[in-house]
Amino acid sequence: MTTQTKSKIPEELLGSLKDGVQRILDDKDWAGFLNMMRKIHHYSFNNRFLIALEQERRGYGFSPLVAGFHKWKNEFKRTVKKGEKSNIMSALLIAEHNNKEVKPFTLNAITAASQIDEDLHVLVIGNKSEEVAKSISQIPNVKKVIHVDNEIYENFLAENFTSVIVKQAENYSHIICSANTFGKNLMPRVAALLDTSQVSDIIKVISADTFLRPIYAGNAFATVKSSDSKKCITIRPTSFDPAATSGGSAEIVKADAGETNTFIKFIKREEIKSDRPELGTARVVISGGRGMGSGENFKLITEIADKLNAAIGASRAAVDAGYITNDHQVGQTGKVVVPDLYIAVGISGAIQHLAGMKESKVIVAINKDGEAPIFSVADYGLEADLFEALPQFLEELSKLNTIQK
Repeated sequence: MTTQTKSKIPEELLGSLKDGVQRILDDKDWAGFLNMMRKIHHYSFNNRFLIALEQERRGYGFSPLVAGFHKWKNEFKRTVKKGEKSNIMSALLIAEHNNKEVKPFTLNAITAASQIDEDLHVLVIGNKSEEVAKSISQIPNVKKVIHVDNEIYENFLAENFTSVIVKQAENYSHIICSANTFGKNLMPRVAALLDTSQVSDIIKVISADTFLRPIYAGNAFATVKSSDSKKCITIRPTSFDPAATSGGSAEIVKADAGETNTFIKFIKREEIKSDRPELGTARVVISGGRGMGSGENFKLITEIADKLNAAIGASRAAVDAGYITNDHQVGQTGKVVVPDLYIAVGISGAIQHLAGMKESKVIVAINKDGEAPIFSVADYGLEADLFEALPQFLEELSKLNTIQK
């Protein structure tokens, strides 16, 4: 019998087969099965006896395992043909929360993840986070909640979260989370340990392996198709509607914690408490740029934000100048916002800033430079000195508030 292959089987693949086939057979490791078949497929093993022949030729002598492997492969095919779906086809979403409530962007990510695979499972990692798991189980898009509860997860440390995610990832084809600070800190570590290429910041799901994502600061869009058997994906939350929070009844399954990373220690958390809406989810955002001149002048922005119940944003130039803290930064290296109303004050409109706000429903720009790039994306533009325009704007808002009262 003669057979042809694209190339010789590399020694490392044969070694991997020898070490791994029996484990796969014993554990019924669907993920391992698919991953190994993906590697083998590169060498065009169309004949069921080809691997055994090659192994015997090289003196490995474990043909019985290969025969069992192919027998089990056929069993797998029959299972799929009957319509029975293994866990490897499910998607796993990593929930962001504070051990008390779910962060809003998780709801947007759930919507996107359910478009990738309807069999969506959510991983909740925390400490005394039963209420979070319960609330997520009530989301109609969610089919199962995996709850890992341990005191080591009291505070979010990506190094500690990674081990439990990688452990759970064995049974899933897609690992998903939001493309915010949480996801950007976490997902690259997971992708590296799983030896897979991350697909970042997607804004549209075309199919289970094909996605649309912005490139060049949002000035172009790339359609990306991933051929990896296990895909790590981050979602741009503002591109998807939040999922409904009631009407579901997903089962909650307890799972064991992962390994603790001893090379890192949580010291303290510093966060600004505010009654204002969160910048990433606010319906109205008013941002100041370098044109504000100083941090003291940002009080003009603050007063108007109070009237509009708006979140306060800033350009990178204003943050770098020390006018305001970096958690207010909007742009490519800051937060991406899609409010109903975005007011840009004293912002020229550099491409990096536009990448973070140009999808806003209505954009208003106030700048004394009529040639400023911000006017090219603005729905309404006011060419005026902001130190004259803002006090007048505030006065009119005060009148309007008085009339409404």
